[in-house]
Amino acid sequence: MNSDNTIEEVTIVEVHPVVAPPHKSTLQKLKVKFKETFFPDDPMRQFKGQPFSTRVVLAAQYVFPLLQWLPSYSFTLFKSDLISGLTIASLAIPQGISYAKLASLPPILGLYSSFVPPLVYVVLGSSMDLAVGPAPIPSLVLGSMITQEVPPTADPYLFLQLAFTSTFFAGVFQAALGILRLGFIIDFLSKAILIGFMAGAAVIVALQQLKSLLGITHFTKKMAIVPVLSSVFGNVHESIRKPKYFWVSAGAPLLSVIIATVILFILRGRQHGISVIGKLPEGVNPPSAKLLLFEASYLALVIKTGIMIGVLSLTEGIAVGRTFAAIRKYKVDGNKEMMALGFMNIVGSTTSCFVTTGSFPRSAVNHNAGAKSAMSYAVMSVTVLVTLLFLMPLFEYTPNVVLGAIIVTA
Repeated sequence: MNSDNTIEEVTIVEVHPVVAPPHKSTLQKLKVKFKETFFPDDPMRQFKGQPFSTRVVLAAQYVFPLLQWLPSYSFTLFKSDLISGLTIASLAIPQGISYAKLASLPPILGLYSSFVPPLVYVVLGSSMDLAVGPAPIPSLVLGSMITQEVPPTADPYLFLQLAFTSTFFAGVFQAALGILRLGFIIDFLSKAILIGFMAGAAVIVALQQLKSLLGITHFTKKMAIVPVLSSVFGNVHESIRKPKYFWVSAGAPLLSVIIATVILFILRGRQHGISVIGKLPEGVNPPSAKLLLFEASYLALVIKTGIMIGVLSLTEGIAVGRTFAAIRKYKVDGNKEMMALGFMNIVGSTTSCFVTTGSFPRSAVNHNAGAKSAMSYAVMSVTVLVTLLFLMPLFEYTPNVVLGAIIVTA
């Protein structure tokens, strides 16, 4: 008490001791880091406390995303998917033929690759918008890398074997990434990287199409700008070889394959030197498992090519899937996508398909056409099947210049 009879109050601060965290060994710390990196979604959590029958259903839904949305699927949703499936099929058919030629492969393989892979993705894929099939950059790289050692004109059968085997190794590489749960690496694909990748891809593919657009026969297989422009200006005489009929192919509407084919048929364009697809075989995909080549002399080539096209197709597929998932506000599982694309290419390599992935143009058309689920891919696949069985003779007179224009437009 002081002289003014004022009582000084003393506040007593209570000190609470902080308990130190429990000690963890180095092994325990590594276990935690491993789980945070590879199992951030904790897929086993949904199984805890559930009866055996429920666990079986949940496990099936986790492995096959199709089972998650199929039970609640309705006829109303199917009407939207039917329209979008038919729409993307009309784009996928000419694109598939074009991309097969871009890979220096028989055009019919483009249709084969638009039939089987989508059915695999319907079952295993987690994206509702990703329209799968051949894509320009993986196709171009596949053909270019194999051509460096085995030109397609020198030994077409061996070239075909190496293409299927490279696709097989691409699928193994992609599936292995998903099985090892390395889907987190897609988080490092920034928007700037994806935009740069697609811009560069567009320039490279567009330059390569000068061969078809100008009608040049002797054209480089390299992807650099200098060799491509050298081929163009060094073979100008080939591009004006038939000036009287050049307008027929050059002026054909970009996406009107049917109109261009009819015009060429009426004018007998093949007799005047205009390059066309030619006759395509009818029927479904023949098996190609026996064509896979694992000889030591070519093993390094197919593994190297497989990894390269596997990375490129995976990058494009993930980029497309993430883009449309963000628009529609749903999540794409990176690990499931890697496994879906991987098994899609493994199965494809045994059914006469070359490397496939998610395509930006087809996915954009699929989304804008009102697709509600992955069922639109199944509709597209069935449409391609009908084409393979009954409509192949219609493509015999389709000019290659239209296919080149379709690629540039895409």
